[in-house]
Amino acid sequence: MSRMLRVNMTDRTAKFEPMPSAYAHRAGRWLTSSLVHDEVPPTCHPLGPDNRIVFSPGVATGTAAPTSSRISVGGKSPLTGGIKEANAGTGWGRRLARLGIRALVVEGQPKDGTSWVLKIDSRGVGFEPAGAWAGKRLSEAVGAIAAQHGGREKVDVCAIGIAGELRMGAAGICFTDREGRATRYAGRGGLGAVMGSKGLKAIVVDDSGGTDIPIADKAKFDQGRKKLAAALGEHAITKPKGALNAYGTAVLVNILNEAGGLPTRNFREGRFEGASRIAGEAIFAGNKERVGREVYNHPCSPGCVIACSNTWHRKDGTEHTSCIEYESDWAFGADCGISDLDQIAELNLLCNEYGLDTIEIGGTLAVAADGGLWEFGDGKRAIELVHEIGKGSPLGRILGNGAVVTGRAFGVARVPHVKGQSMPAYDPRAIKGIGMTYAVSTMGADHTSGYTIAPEILGVSGKLDPLNPQKTDLARNFQYATAFIDSTGHCLFIAFAILDIASGFEGLVEECAGILGTAWTMDDVGRIGKAVLDLELEFNRKAGFTTADDRLPDFMSREPLPPHNSVWDVPDCEIDKVFS
Repeated sequence: MSRMLRVNMTDRTAKFEPMPSAYAHRAGRWLTSSLVHDEVPPTCHPLGPDNRIVFSPGVATGTAAPTSSRISVGGKSPLTGGIKEANAGTGWGRRLARLGIRALVVEGQPKDGTSWVLKIDSRGVGFEPAGAWAGKRLSEAVGAIAAQHGGREKVDVCAIGIAGELRMGAAGICFTDREGRATRYAGRGGLGAVMGSKGLKAIVVDDSGGTDIPIADKAKFDQGRKKLAAALGEHAITKPKGALNAYGTAVLVNILNEAGGLPTRNFREGRFEGASRIAGEAIFAGNKERVGREVYNHPCSPGCVIACSNTWHRKDGTEHTSCIEYESDWAFGADCGISDLDQIAELNLLCNEYGLDTIEIGGTLAVAADGGLWEFGDGKRAIELVHEIGKGSPLGRILGNGAVVTGRAFGVARVPHVKGQSMPAYDPRAIKGIGMTYAVSTMGADHTSGYTIAPEILGVSGKLDPLNPQKTDLARNFQYATAFIDSTGHCLFIAFAILDIASGFEGLVEECAGILGTAWTMDDVGRIGKAVLDLELEFNRKAGFTTADDRLPDFMSREPLPPHNSVWDVPDCEIDKVFS
């Protein structure tokens, strides 16, 4: 992984460049944020020619390290106006790494509005017209594109749907999973719209003739890999047939509902009366009934040992959608007042097909319900509204640009967001640490910026009182650790095991140091995480962000959240201390 591939969509040229020495050990989020910080004017229009979209596999992506096939995508977000990194589990990044490409940088945009498929293989780069796939559902387009280039055994595909083509703020970037399905998303922040603005419908990567990732110190790498694998195989959350493998991330539905932190009907309540009907346990039981056997979950990408991606089946046993993550389940379930798994599955499927972030669209539908467009619980009408996005109708374009735009269009003041990005599935009034993460994250409201749910709700690394507002150090440290993990190419879910099992954490650092030939220790995790956050914070400051943007919606300070009847009571001065 010693090269950078730079693609200019204005004149459709591509060139390989050596990695600058300043980026010698950077990969994943560390590298995408570095390139965005260094090359993108902070005040540029996110959909203009000066923005970049950057793809980077992590340090360990493409190696035998467990659960390491993540791809980071970076750019300036059209949803927030700040820096953005989103990542996905897919074989696409693994193939890119095997071609010796540490970063793919896409710049410029076609002057004639044309759309293209970019093909990358060991022979170089090619461009093919994408007009035949415009407006198509992603399963159709991606399946045909992959077949045209040798099939899923040979290639992986990254693509945008109609939402990205129309440059909607809720548009994500889709990647193929291990079965070639168009289901894995770098979903948040509207990066699909940035890709659309570059005239890119899809990027095909064929790693035939690629090489193994060079490892500087194989003994150290193998030592670390084994420690991490042992920790993942031992921990109750990540082990085979453990919580995630059996029930998927939707195992959290009942847990958060019991904790009183499951946002319901546009964040009015912390418990949903239909939670047990949509939870991971209900998905597991429903699949068993419909398929006739127990259905454990599958890996999203090569080398994943956690295997938390579920599949929901129709009554006749055929596949309906994959994957109903906790966030998607909540967004279309509790937040919209819908307790029918088939309706939730259809909403999830449509987002996959149209290229949409499920969190943003679920939040948007909840705001739309407050705006009088439909009634909470009416799943059929919610499905109709998502179809409007797929049609690109005037109403669909409003909804497809997210919760904040929808709130403005329909006069709704109650919009749970930070920096323009819709809030995920944890109410900060009931879980104060995650609220601080939302407030100060460089990405807008984003639970994956610093998943304090681990100690606050799950008791990982020690149980903390979720209602205690003294979480400044927690919020900071979790964001630093997360930025490091996002740079390694590992799934964030390894955090459950490495926070409880010290040898697993040590193994993570050892395997990365072994690959790069560095002397990194666990003490370097915070240093590197801080370096990533410092880049992102500086970009946002130059883009015009101030501490006034690090705030939660004011209704949360006024309205007590049942059942705890707590409000958001973390003082602004404490929020401002996180990165001061």
